[in-house]
Amino acid sequence: MTGVLPSGVVLLTDRLVARGGLERVVAGAVAQGVRWVVLREKDLPRAERAALAVDLRAILADAGGTLVVAGPDPLGGDAVHLPAAGPYPPPALPLVGRSCHSVPELNRLTTEHYATVSPVWPTSTKPGYGPPLQVDGLRKLIEASPVPVLALGGVETPEQVTACVEAGAAGVAVLGALMRAEDPRVAAQLLTSAFQEAVTPELFQAGAEAPRSPRSGLRPTVPTQGSSLTARSGHGRPQPQTATKEAT
Repeated sequence: MTGVLPSGVVLLTDRLVARGGLERVVAGAVAQGVRWVVLREKDLPRAERAALAVDLRAILADAGGTLVVAGPDPLGGDAVHLPAAGPYPPPALPLVGRSCHSVPELNRLTTEHYATVSPVWPTSTKPGYGPPLQVDGLRKLIEASPVPVLALGGVETPEQVTACVEAGAAGVAVLGALMRAEDPRVAAQLLTSAFQEAVTPELFQAGAEAPRSPRSGLRPTVPTQGSSLTARSGHGRPQPQTATKEAT
């Protein structure tokens, strides 16, 4: 498996709850270190969704970020995130993720590069969906996964981000905490800083000062939050790096 994989704080979109507009939320999150955005909005006609993908790629471009499209159609890019139900086999694209909720679903993974595991906690986005895994359940699924895992569902606080990283997650996928935030820049800064501190605690010991505006996304022990995929055009290819099967 080659290329840069999603890590850190990964933003899932929902224009219907985005405070102040979807592009405002995405831009604010990207300004504070978010380098991965998953475009949902599956109810839109393809043409409108493709136009939205172009706009979001433009926001991500200057930061070296990546837009991942939910569903098998990459909308002109080359990164998709698939539901647990299919399609199988996954499309042959440079970056493919899949939603998983159990060991049997993780065991069905073949050429996917990463997985989301959910729900970790109760979530207002999908009320009643579960039961929640909690941290222990998340850890067990991460240990069973053949690919790196993003923790999804009810992740809203820095403490929850820390708990997910300590359980072995490569990152956290967040919707409500950023989409509904009064100030998405502040919310993103809190979550990205918590992720940084969790994966590089030696930088945050007594006397060390947390970065005010994380932007580079470089991590000594995890894949970078940035991406070598060409964000604006969506037609780039990931640069090789050391292969790994661990959720770090």
